[in-house]
Amino acid sequence: MSVDERIERSRLAYERALFESDGEALAQAERELDGVEADLALARGRVIHGRFLQQRAEDPEQIHEDPRELALFERAAELYRARGDVRGEAESLFWVGCCHQVVRRDNEAAVPVLWQSLELATGADDTTTMSEVLRHLGIAEHAAGRLGAARLHLEESTRLRREMGAGLGVASNLVGLTYIAVGQDRRDDALKLIEEARAIAEANGAQGLMRQIEEARAQL
Repeated sequence: MSVDERIERSRLAYERALFESDGEALAQAERELDGVEADLALARGRVIHGRFLQQRAEDPEQIHEDPRELALFERAAELYRARGDVRGEAESLFWVGCCHQVVRRDNEAAVPVLWQSLELATGADDTTTMSEVLRHLGIAEHAAGRLGAARLHLEESTRLRREMGAGLGVASNLVGLTYIAVGQDRRDDALKLIEEARAIAEANGAQGLMRQIEEARAQL
């Protein structure tokens, strides 16, 4: 259901409360608007996160956290939870964990939230969120020096992304798997991984990803 449809439903519920003395109508209107607010908070948080990533790429010395980001993701999770929307809560919690990990560089805070998100996403069969969480759990394991666990998480994330046809997501994971292969002295595997990533990125004209691929290729 679109945002406009939910807002219209809330208006109609208000009218039922006003003209028909429907005692449940206002509660229904609030539930509709909570759904709109949750979607908007999640979307705004993603945009802010995107700006952070853009600034990090362009001027890493000047990056700073926008305090609205985490608050928006936490608000979205709260609203989805209250509505019983498990998929929405799982996605929001992923972004909470991502904010802790990527923006605040705090894997200790990120990992428990990521596991919570993975549990909810698995129960809801939300493979998109599952693949994202597994990627970031792999990043956390890699940062902790646990290359075997990092590889398992990233390989599972990659499997899910292949099934979904998310080619650029696959290529992004292959870059991470290349670094892991280098760390495990698996140079032949690393070469195969990075060349597959390059082929996918070139086919999709993904220049930003190509820069990451070239940086990884230089490690071989």
